[in-house]
Amino acid sequence: MSHKRTPKRKAVIAAGSVVALGAAALIIPNAMAGQSDDSEAATPKTFTAADVPDVAAQLSELLGEAFAGSYYDGDQKQIIINVVGDNSQVIQQIKDAGAVPNEVQNSLAAIDAAEKTLKADATIPGTAWAVDPKTNEVRVTADSTVTGDTWNRLQSTVQALGDGVATVKKSEGTFKIFAEGGDAIFGGGARCSLGFNVTNSEGNPAFLTAGHCGVAAAEWSEEENGAPIGTVDAQTATFPGAGDFALVNYDDPATQAASAVDTGDGQVVEITQAAEATVGQPVIRMGSTTGLSDGEVTGLNATVNYPEGTVTGLIQTNVCAEPGDSGGSLFTADGSAIGLTSGGSGDCTVGGETFFQPVTTALEATGATLGDGGAAGGGEAGAGEEGGAGGEAGAGEEAGAGGEAGAGEEAGAGGEAGAGGEAGAGGDAGAGQGAGAGEEAGAGQDAGAGQEQGVGDGQQGVGNEQAGQEVEVEDGGGISVTIP
Repeated sequence: MSHKRTPKRKAVIAAGSVVALGAAALIIPNAMAGQSDDSEAATPKTFTAADVPDVAAQLSELLGEAFAGSYYDGDQKQIIINVVGDNSQVIQQIKDAGAVPNEVQNSLAAIDAAEKTLKADATIPGTAWAVDPKTNEVRVTADSTVTGDTWNRLQSTVQALGDGVATVKKSEGTFKIFAEGGDAIFGGGARCSLGFNVTNSEGNPAFLTAGHCGVAAAEWSEEENGAPIGTVDAQTATFPGAGDFALVNYDDPATQAASAVDTGDGQVVEITQAAEATVGQPVIRMGSTTGLSDGEVTGLNATVNYPEGTVTGLIQTNVCAEPGDSGGSLFTADGSAIGLTSGGSGDCTVGGETFFQPVTTALEATGATLGDGGAAGGGEAGAGEEGGAGGEAGAGEEAGAGGEAGAGEEAGAGGEAGAGGEAGAGGDAGAGQGAGAGEEAGAGQDAGAGQEQGVGDGQQGVGNEQAGQEVEVEDGGGISVTIP
């Protein structure tokens, strides 16, 4: 079964090979040497947005209090590292790591203090704030409902933080959750979107959606007034508070729920891993009302004061969304799950801000893993929590493409194209026995983890013909997330 989507604007997906976050691990040791006379070592390297969390985390540990955040320059394909002060050794360490140093005013401690002040003095419905590493400020936004004394209060709070610490602007729309309209999943009179199929902590099929959808109804169906297909895990449904996510367990434990986004016309984007968001990262959103829309991440650790309550820890983007898109998936062209649609202002005509629940946080809180049968369809060594369809050991015996939940029966990493010979990518367990990333969406045969691209090499995985392919969805086209 599929939930059809009708996009209101065109989006292009370049379905390429997955680049693992761990790929950056080999870069940082060179920076430990400090000053370097090797001009080649100081030349900025080319990165993907997926590399940023690992590189930034390691440089943060290396630089200590001098580290002041990071972001991705998509035009130059560079990682920008904010640094407080002009210590030449610190600057050189950043350059030796292949990143670009950017001297800024505010330390992470100063930014954190500003956010605490906003929480204490400016928690006003219709306001939101997030850290913008590009400007090294806290960016505060007020919707059209914030007027009069509340607007004056917000302005004075921001001004009291000091010059260059925070900015405030007005938004034409109103901040709201997107739990109405659409035609994806239905429950208790609300309409939301399915986010990502997962496996719950007990090994059974489930899916993630928005928390405000999960608290609105206990059961969800694929048709309005239809028979329920899933029941909310009430213990994990979170909204408002520290997130906006819910786990919905499929009622039928035999459900085979592919870890893939179906963009229509036989084209799919296989979801192979969960990844942290990075400011500047290109992302794509799918929702039941507006279909595909794209944009980039503009802020992290966002706080949004909805009328229903305050939600923290969200991703801020310039991707549009509308009622009915709540819970829908935010992902990248290379198959990384990034977020679940929470809410925002505006629509897909005038634009506006949209906020997303980080998938990584939702998975950790619910104990779920992406895909059917293990994280990213392959557990620790399978079809790639790190992005590959077989870890460093390829799709063979111990590191098969998922064991019982591999990369799919017919289109998996096995068969003639797999790296596991006639026994498939996992010996007797096959490459998933139909429980993996799905027949059309698998990592296999022509487009998957095949011969030349390989299912090994830890960080390449979803290769060959699918790499670099463009899928263009025109107005009136369809998009669906494949579920039972």
